Amino acid sequence: MDDQRALFNQYENDYCNKSTDISRKIDAVANVSGDTRRRLTAEVEFDIKEADQVIKRMEMEARSLAPDQSRSLLIKIKEYKADLQSLKDELKKVSKTVGKGDAARAELGLGQDYFSSTAGQRERMLTATERLNKAGNRLQQGRHQLLETEELGVTILEDLSRQRETIIRSRDTLHGADDGISKARRILGTMSRRVLTNKMVMICIALVILLAIILIVYYKFIREPTPAPHPHPAPVG
Repeated sequence: MDDQRALFNQYENDYCNKSTDISRKIDAVANVSGDTRRRLTAEVEFDIKEADQVIKRMEMEARSLAPDQSRSLLIKIKEYKADLQSLKDELKKVSKTVGKGDAARAELGLGQDYFSSTAGQRERMLTATERLNKAGNRLQQGRHQLLETEELGVTILEDLSRQRETIIRSRDTLHGADDGISKARRILGTMSRRVLTNKMVMICIALVILLAIILIVYYKFIREPTPAPHPHPAPVG
């Protein structure tokens, strides 16, 4: 993963350098004419194709990374594509115009050697510096977006951690409830068995009492012999 990110950073540096060089050459095209203008235009078109290939490689590397890392990189690539498209449009615009500084420099006696002079070199350096500053600002914005994405990822991970703890506590509570239900079920089973036992004992006691009553009645009124009648005394007389 680190190797892929390092390769992406290398492609990014290549594009920034290429973009700065393209911008400098486009500025040069606007100030020259003739064969020099055609040669510079061809170089710029070739450089734009190379820059486009670099962006495609950057996109491939970004998409091969994890989603949380590739999201911010794809945003930067989108900005680079827009930047390259603006360079293409600028080249088309410059290609349709005539070298606007030729006449003025001819009046000053500078001609096509303007960019070989100190003033021309200074202008080129200022243009390159401005382009580098713009690229640096874009990189700074990309880093800021990356930091925001990382902060968002940390927040999401913290929320997921809290949700996981809540789920674990809920699961423990459910396990405790299951244990309580199991204990209550065992207690109810024990009580049911005791009630059934008590009923059986009461039935047995009732049967014993009933049997004792039957035996008492039997021996009292059936088995006990009837006493013989006493003879009446004879009348005196």
